[in-house]
Amino acid sequence: MNKKLYMVSLGPGDVELLTLKALNAFKKCDAICVPTKSADNSFTKSISYKIVSNALHILGVNKPIVPVYSPMHFLYEDWVHEADVILETLQHHESVCFVTLGDAGIYSSIYYLLDIIKEKQKKVYDNCEVIAGVTSFSAASAEAKKALCLGDEELVIKPINPRGEVKTTQILMRPKIGMDTKSLGKGDFYTFENMYLKDAKITPSKIQKVKKYMTLFINFAKRS
Repeated sequence: MNKKLYMVSLGPGDVELLTLKALNAFKKCDAICVPTKSADNSFTKSISYKIVSNALHILGVNKPIVPVYSPMHFLYEDWVHEADVILETLQHHESVCFVTLGDAGIYSSIYYLLDIIKEKQKKVYDNCEVIAGVTSFSAASAEAKKALCLGDEELVIKPINPRGEVKTTQILMRPKIGMDTKSLGKGDFYTFENMYLKDAKITPSKIQKVKKYMTLFINFAKRS
């Protein structure tokens, strides 16, 4: 049996904002790896642990919870240690969840960890599933009852105190059917058409002409 790793987004802090995919992953997995900033591996101050515990209570299931020391120093050796804990846990279990606050795609350590896991155990990486979650700013928008963007407005997400050169990922939405995409320029494009529908298609490049209304382009930041 292939080992299965779920990288699960927990949302902004409310257990009720967990997705069904996240809850199903908790039900299916054999153990859950939960980050903690405490060097003694305790969960006293861990928001992630509280969300996971509440979710397991709601589901009526018990799962082993494995602490993953995450000091938040943004150091490569720390991410290597975290990846090693995840892989070691997979040695003892067939399926494992690792959790992160918010959404995995927004300022999360998950993709640092996946890069390391890909180098160490490619089969685990290939069989890994990343589960999206509600972002803090989506939840904040709902709480304020104010839209993040309407009509042709843009939405900008940026770090307040960047530690180095700021790179940009572009999310390009609301194209017109029949539109020629040359004007979008060049880059590390992915095209997503009718996501999660029967005819969903993901193309690891920019398609030349828009055929479906529900088409999304992401031009990912160039990373070394």
